[in-house]
Amino acid sequence: MPRRPGLSVRLKLTLSYAGFLAVAGALLLAVVWGFLLRYVPDNSQGLLGISPNRYLLVHTFAPAAAVAMGFLLVFGLVGGWLLAGRMLAPLTRITTAARMAGDGRLSHRIRMEGRQDEFRELSDAFDTMLEQLESHVAEQQRFAANASHELRTPLAISRTLLDLARRDPARDRDELLARLQTVNTRAIDLTEALLLLSRSDGGTFTRESVDLSLVAEEAAETLLPLAEQRGITLDVTGGAARTSGSAELLLRMVANLVQNAVVHNLPAGGTVTVHTETRGGASVVRVENTGRPLPPDLVPTLTEPFQRGTERARTDEHAGVGLGLAIVHSIVRAHDGTLDLVARPDGGLVVTVRLPGTP
Repeated sequence: MPRRPGLSVRLKLTLSYAGFLAVAGALLLAVVWGFLLRYVPDNSQGLLGISPNRYLLVHTFAPAAAVAMGFLLVFGLVGGWLLAGRMLAPLTRITTAARMAGDGRLSHRIRMEGRQDEFRELSDAFDTMLEQLESHVAEQQRFAANASHELRTPLAISRTLLDLARRDPARDRDELLARLQTVNTRAIDLTEALLLLSRSDGGTFTRESVDLSLVAEEAAETLLPLAEQRGITLDVTGGAARTSGSAELLLRMVANLVQNAVVHNLPAGGTVTVHTETRGGASVVRVENTGRPLPPDLVPTLTEPFQRGTERARTDEHAGVGLGLAIVHSIVRAHDGTLDLVARPDGGLVVTVRLPGTP
């Protein structure tokens, strides 16, 4: 927004300092005049011709007072200018950093030295904001790059299949249609996952009271055929756990956790347990599964978009798009909750979601 030019803060502070010093000097002279000179005799001869009188004191004191007032004014202006500049120097550094951030240079940090005060506190808060903003921008750039790469893969495969069909008209048409359908389905699933992730990140949903135990039962019932197909036992335990949020997003959250637990499990004889409870004012959903042991450095990366992990990548019909736990993390964050992932010593994963509870 355009603004009319005005006095700088440094000049305003300088004038304030000089004005305060001049007023203080004037008050001091007024006190001297009122409480000292009033008791001196006022005559032209003085007391017995040897003592000073008010007339002589005024004519002697007035020029010196004028010189002192002028000195105070000049000293106030010069000293105020220097003092204001020194006091506002940290604010100048913060302003420079803000302009650099506005130009897109988010890697710059103020790192103001010195003891803690208001300017240092503002500087530290600004540095923290820049770190979070830089991290968020970098995350969005990685997400856009990965999403573009993931979307380009099925499109490139489709183009290759169509080129092959064009060069070889005698190729099996049913096989071509089946492969195109598989590739197209994967592209649609990826697009829907990206839209869901964008929706949950934006928090654009209507909140209502949701019982997570009912959501867990519905998700388990939907994925029970997949679990039975893989020879995995799927159990739902616990009691009611009510929270406020989007029933659709919370169902997708639990369904993603259960599907992830079923897919990344033992080849046969594995188990998946979904437990809901209310603990310490929070509604808790815990999904625990068996499986292969996970490296400790792999667990923190599982919630990042498209970071499937080599040890957990699937090549069957449930390969996924690498957004399952990323969507879960986004939904949990949009509902003001927390998500904890812990690798089981015997293999598998324990995922705990804590959401604000409601009566």
